[in-house]
Amino acid sequence: MDASGILNKINAVILNPLILLLFTIALLFFFWGIFQFVSRTGDETKRAEGKKHILWGLVGMFIMFSVFGLIRIILNTLGVTPTYPFNP
Repeated sequence: MDASGILNKINAVILNPLILLLFTIALLFFFWGIFQFVSRTGDETKRAEGKKHILWGLVGMFIMFSVFGLIRIILNTLGVTPTYPFNP
């Protein structure tokens, strides 16, 4: 197996599932913040905590999108065509 095959396997088996998992956690954190913000209308401390969760959920999702893009740029620079399980 050549280097591009190894990089492609690492990307498909390790990096992509890890990015997807972390993105899912950030998304759940974001939705939890929305739930806290909407359901705790009378308690300002809980609403502030909900705002904080929304912000950090968005930051986490942005970071995961950025990491996915950087990995794609690095693989394309090295001449590796990434394969993903969800590509047709």
